[in-house]
Amino acid sequence: MTDSAPEGRVLGLDIGDATFGVAVSDLTWLIASAVTTLRRKAWETDVAALRALVTEHEVVRLVVGIPRKLDGRETEQTRKTERVAAALEKALGLPVERADETWSTASAKRTLLEAGARNQKRSGALDQVAATYILQGWLDHRRGAAARAAMGITDA
Repeated sequence: MTDSAPEGRVLGLDIGDATFGVAVSDLTWLIASAVTTLRRKAWETDVAALRALVTEHEVVRLVVGIPRKLDGRETEQTRKTERVAAALEKALGLPVERADETWSTASAKRTLLEAGARNQKRSGALDQVAATYILQGWLDHRRGAAARAAMGITDA
């Protein structure tokens, strides 16, 4: 997680049964921004759409939000998301990092409600904002781990 300076962007995904919420980092891996919501179709179509985004944004890594219960236990959705993440890693030929998404949807809903957004799920905004929270959390954690390592502090 503390590899050398980035040479491209990171694509963050909030994987659902019907959609992929998509966010992308800036080139310095500091800021995540919402990109789009992809309606899931056939696997080949989904991969082609993601491959186009990977190319367009010069992506070198994916971060996938992994859902778990509040106590950390796996659910059926956890297992389904892990299977999709593994398949994407193989199909796109990019490293796929996993990130906790426990609070991403709730945080996204609160953000959109505070902004006065209506029909968040229908518009796809909820999925994009959730992907942004997932990716930003990963970016922040990565930066914090690098800073701790530079100071000689190891994570337990």
